[in-house]
Amino acid sequence: MRSACSWLSILLFLVLLRPGQSIWLTLPSTGTKCVSEEIQNNVVVLADYVVISDDHSHSPTISAKVTSPYGNNLHLRENATHGQFAFTTHEAGNYLACFWIDGHNPGGGSVSVNLDWKTGIGAKDWDSVARKEKIEGLELELRKLEGAVEAIHENLLFLKSREAEMRTVSEKTNTRVAWFSIMSLGGCIAVSSLQLWHLKRFFQKKKLI
Repeated sequence: MRSACSWLSILLFLVLLRPGQSIWLTLPSTGTKCVSEEIQNNVVVLADYVVISDDHSHSPTISAKVTSPYGNNLHLRENATHGQFAFTTHEAGNYLACFWIDGHNPGGGSVSVNLDWKTGIGAKDWDSVARKEKIEGLELELRKLEGAVEAIHENLLFLKSREAEMRTVSEKTNTRVAWFSIMSLGGCIAVSSLQLWHLKRFFQKKKLI
């Protein structure tokens, strides 16, 4: 059983490697640095960020802002050395998290920020699930694996729907280009015919033909 549990843990680690990721950001003294991720609808997002400073007595402060694909503010905090945001997505698209130094930087220069960004199955609190449902060991690992498989299935469905949308847009674009080409060709033929008719009348008036 221990061997099976070990294999399940390895497989679960490989499956969950993408939903949870730690990002190191170096914020310039002026300007903003942002990270974004394309997330589908109805997905839990959990993130922690903390300023990394060698001088703990004068830790610089930053501002953080998270916006949805439609520009709605999901999180805004100023004068912070650390923070956390959590939300469930209601829109599919790119979610943007931006960080900048708000001026309280005694040492000047750049500031390092560690961002621990988790989505979907990676943001789920499995300890609470285990306590609530009174499961542990292999059963808990199987439950995690089941959740990971469901997340992968939802991602595949999301990618399939996006592919269908892109195919529809591509087909519409090709149709419009085809109609534009036909109209352009028709316009060229009409202009050429008009020019021939005008030249013919000109030559007839001059009695050259």
